[in-house]
Amino acid sequence: MWTNPVNPNPYLPTPMRVLHAYYESTDRSLKTLELAFVNQQDRVRFFEKFNPGQFCQLSVFGKGESPLGVASAAWEGDFVRFTVQKMGLVTKALHQLQPGDSLGLRGPLGNGFPLADWKGKNLVIIGGGCAFSTLYALTKHVQHAQNRADFGELIVIYGARSSGLCMYKHDIQSWYQRDDMQVHQAIDVPEEDWSHHVGYVPDVVKQIAPSPVNSVAIVCGPPIMTKFTLPALVGLGFPPETIFTSLEKRMKCGLGKCGRCNIGSKYICKDGPVFSLAELNALPADI
Repeated sequence: MWTNPVNPNPYLPTPMRVLHAYYESTDRSLKTLELAFVNQQDRVRFFEKFNPGQFCQLSVFGKGESPLGVASAAWEGDFVRFTVQKMGLVTKALHQLQPGDSLGLRGPLGNGFPLADWKGKNLVIIGGGCAFSTLYALTKHVQHAQNRADFGELIVIYGARSSGLCMYKHDIQSWYQRDDMQVHQAIDVPEEDWSHHVGYVPDVVKQIAPSPVNSVAIVCGPPIMTKFTLPALVGLGFPPETIFTSLEKRMKCGLGKCGRCNIGSKYICKDGPVFSLAELNALPADI
């Protein structure tokens, strides 16, 4: 369990400050925050524990805290990136933060992606909406020169409702120039000057039809996207133990104490948020 190196109480947030803040979407509903550690000890401890796929609890003093997937790879620098969708009290407060402002962080929490088990495998990364942030961190991790040779083919499929809601535009555009990966972007309905796929992510996955041979598929997106993408992958021949998804909903404490995210014998925050489809199939239906 991660604990604050100064105070061992895992409920106490680590002090952070906003390094950079910028909008990702044209409607300003998605904002990215890059956070720096106030204390060097906290920075060292975080990156000793961090694995792509984990999440953190961000807190705005006087407003509360919200769980968010980490959207940066460890090699990018001494900061942690999050992309926040403005939805409620806490996320609205996070959107109001500017460079230099203070906030709290608890984490990294959860299990992250089992990267050691995926070495030598082809990776099919499938994301939708703002949930692509965690997959962005995974892609950045794999792209690093020291990590790229550990994996086979890299295929990224990313869908959004419209082009204005696509995140990380400049970086993703540069991915098309790489010869060690395939990139497929999609929006729900046609737009002028859009030259990529048009359609819902599950349908695009079926069109692209990635091979299940020696491959792992990772899916993160809105619940309705995930619901239809998982069986699409099964239909393409992916065994359930090679399909992974991240369940980042209903979490509260982040430590498996409050029971808010309990499904059967599992706690999403402590045992997940990353699960294989085989693991999910063994759990009772989430009602």
